[in-house]
Amino acid sequence: MPLYETVFIARQDLTSAQVDELSATFAKIITDGEGKVEKTDNWGLKTLAYRIQKNKKGHYVLMNLDTPAPALLEMERQIRLNEDILRYMTVKVDEFTEETTEEKEAA
Repeated sequence: MPLYETVFIARQDLTSAQVDELSATFAKIITDGEGKVEKTDNWGLKTLAYRIQKNKKGHYVLMNLDTPAPALLEMERQIRLNEDILRYMTVKVDEFTEETTEEKEAA
């Protein structure tokens, strides 16, 4: 199956638990579509480069997905319908990077 990396930005007024719940909801869509979530990396609350819908900050989440296209399209559809998501981007990749957030910050 194809490999994808999806990053989404959730609103700043959500709690970390709510962001984790959003990630779990999107992961369930992928697993129900016969795909699998290789890794979910919560980057935390970061300052945005510019305001998006009156938000100065956002919760960033990276998901590495090994999934068929129909499951990915359904997840993206649900992301677009969700009012808590400010932006998202999905990129098809050849392989996942093994480096985690903690390793990047240490370097």
